[in-house]
Amino acid sequence: MNIFRDQYLRRKLNERFGFFFLGLVTVMTIAPIFLIVGYIVVKGLPAISWEFLTEFPRDGMKSGGILPAIVGTFYLTIGTAIFSVPLGIGAAIYLSEYAPDNNLTRLIRIAIINLAGIPSVVYGLFGLGFFVLFLNFGTSILAGSLTLSIMTLPIIISTAEEALRAVPQSFRVVSVSLGGTKWQTIRRVVLPQALPGIITGIILGLERAAGETAPILFTVAAFFLPRLPATAMDATMALPYHLFVISTQVPGMPVKIQFGTALVLLIFALSMNLIATLIRFRARSRRRW
Repeated sequence: MNIFRDQYLRRKLNERFGFFFLGLVTVMTIAPIFLIVGYIVVKGLPAISWEFLTEFPRDGMKSGGILPAIVGTFYLTIGTAIFSVPLGIGAAIYLSEYAPDNNLTRLIRIAIINLAGIPSVVYGLFGLGFFVLFLNFGTSILAGSLTLSIMTLPIIISTAEEALRAVPQSFRVVSVSLGGTKWQTIRRVVLPQALPGIITGIILGLERAAGETAPILFTVAAFFLPRLPATAMDATMALPYHLFVISTQVPGMPVKIQFGTALVLLIFALSMNLIATLIRFRARSRRRW
């Protein structure tokens, strides 16, 4: 009896130690994130005002607002979504539902995974050589959006394919047995069920695009523009590059403007996350598994 009791107490002790260790690791992971976000909020909040958000920079960007950078980041994010989301979801549907399982498709999947790990500066150099110079798009929103689209495609394809593969095969079998074609099954059954995972991949890709500096440095970003872009062939300011410029290239820049710009970029990314979370929550409430 004592042996069983000792074993039980030992297991309980190991379990408590395991829970304590996992909790400690969780706190050590989350705490720095909250500290960083809190520090940015405390330092940047004094700079946030209606003038800061709606006016153009003045006095060598040491005063005024960051409206051109906000608008430019929004345009680049929308342009990236226009090019990358349809292509990424289409490629994921083909790889998941149509492509045969052979050496070629396995090689394609490996290539997609490797492309997701390429440094962003390499994508920037590619965009400079191909879109800016070879296709003669110049430093423009179009060139920047296409470059960011190529960079985000591997993330969208990989996550969307995994979301599609996670849908139970029985859903497809039942739909086909009821007379639905393969495309009708994908469009009306598989895609709605995989939507939460697909949205997650899209937001991860677009957030990376919105926060990158190197690709837009080579293809679209301007040091300073006293106007808003009128067409897709215009250059533009962008929050990541603007933050880099005012932090490293402008002497005597007030610290609150630097952190205010960082806070606006952070809010931009968190807003995308919030919208995606709401859409995912609604999609998951309709999911049948």
